[in-house]
Amino acid sequence: MFVFLEHLFLTAVLLLLVSNLVRGIYVQDFGSALVGALVLGFVNAVVRPVMVLFTLPFTIVTFGLFLLVINALMLWLMAALVSGIRVQGFGSALVGSLVLTLLNLAVEIFI
Repeated sequence: MFVFLEHLFLTAVLLLLVSNLVRGIYVQDFGSALVGALVLGFVNAVVRPVMVLFTLPFTIVTFGLFLLVINALMLWLMAALVSGIRVQGFGSALVGSLVLTLLNLAVEIFI
C-alpha cells in the first residue's frame, strides 16, 4: 500500500513539473495533480491495454512508435476527466507524455 501511495505522490509531482515544462499543459494545483495521477493510473491500467490491442497492426508497422500516440491519448483522456487539468491539443499531449515518461524513468533510476 505504501508503494502505491509513494508512486501516486511522485506521479502527481511529475504532473506538476510537466505542466511547468510543456506549453499547453496546465495543472491547477497539487490536489488536481493527485487526482490526475490516480486517473492516469486507472486509464493506463484499463483503457491503454485495450487501445494497444486494437492498434497492434499500427504498432507493428511503425516499429512501436505508435505507442507514443497511445500514451499521448491516455494523457489527453486523463485531462478530459479531471477538472483541474487541461491539455490544449494533441501536440501538447504528445510532448507532455514524452516528458512524463522521461521523468518517470529518471525517478526510477535514482530511487
